[in-house]
Amino acid sequence: MNTFKFARTLLFISLVSISCKNEVKTDKSENSTSKSFIKYAKGFEIQQFNNYKKVVVKAPYNGSKEIFEFILTPNKTIKNNEITIPINSIVVTSTTHIPMLELLNVEDKLIGYPNTDYVSSIKTRALINNGKIKELGNEESINTELLLDLNPDVVIGFSINSNSKMFSTIQQFGIPVILNGDWLEETPLGRAEWIKLFGVLFGKEKQADSIFNQIEKNYLEAKSIALNATKQPTIISGGLFKDIWNLPAGNSFEATFLKDANTNYLWKNTEGKGSLSLNIENVFEKGKDADIWISPSFHTSLEDLKTSNAIYSQFNAFKNKTIYSFINKRGEKGGFIYFELAPARPDLVLKDIIKIAHPDLLKDYELTFFEQLK
Repeated sequence: MNTFKFARTLLFISLVSISCKNEVKTDKSENSTSKSFIKYAKGFEIQQFNNYKKVVVKAPYNGSKEIFEFILTPNKTIKNNEITIPINSIVVTSTTHIPMLELLNVEDKLIGYPNTDYVSSIKTRALINNGKIKELGNEESINTELLLDLNPDVVIGFSINSNSKMFSTIQQFGIPVILNGDWLEETPLGRAEWIKLFGVLFGKEKQADSIFNQIEKNYLEAKSIALNATKQPTIISGGLFKDIWNLPAGNSFEATFLKDANTNYLWKNTEGKGSLSLNIENVFEKGKDADIWISPSFHTSLEDLKTSNAIYSQFNAFKNKTIYSFINKRGEKGGFIYFELAPARPDLVLKDIIKIAHPDLLKDYELTFFEQLK
């Protein structure tokens, strides 16, 4: 960063202290008139006041006890946690944010991203290849000097805990950082609803609402169609990692898809919202006769599975070739399309699973993420 820019930034810091944890004080005349209709997401709110809006992020990382608030206003004033909207430039730090920008047609406002090779979207990759989006290094150690030089209106951060000195540094230089907690939402539609955060930042609230409403409609219609199935196929999921078989717990995000697709997930009655860690003997005993096996870790073929562990080939799903994975569908640089797009489009994930479990119910639908391993 050149000396002038650095001095200008220090002057800004001396005038106003930036801290996303401070509560915003409002005049009595600016009472909240309404709260945005967030139906599924638990991690954030958008509150409407007479003269401004407020974004409240309640759960940006596991175990978070802090609440982060941001004033959104079209009229620039020097206040803590203020963001002038609509914003014109943004840096995001997770591939899950990319589809939401594209759905709102604001991907051209993205000016920087860490580890751009992870981005799979053809539209955003074109911007990267044309130099419109700058490479910012690793997401855990972003090149802050380059980011400060880009001077985005907002950074959408991702953090697994409260110890993020990098984001604190960025905020100290006057750039607001909003930690996005969509990955902690417990329902597929809850994750997708975070598009409304991007909508309010870019002044596209109505468009974001319309997009989400369509995704919700698609999802609920698919869920209803699945109820017409005459049989519930039994399903297992996951695979071994260092001798531990990881699979979705009964109340998890992934198990919700399997339930809504009207399948008999064999661990549906287990407690927990994350993953179960089991030994292979337990899984084999319960799941060896399962009709379908989805997401078998990072294995790309039946031969790959068998080579990895001979016991895999003893599962009925292996013998019947009814194993499905999203691993083989990748972007230009090897990024996984599922990890990027699925949180924003749970309707397509659900349709995939319904197509796999009940192929006669969605005859004209082609799989988006999954494919049968061969």
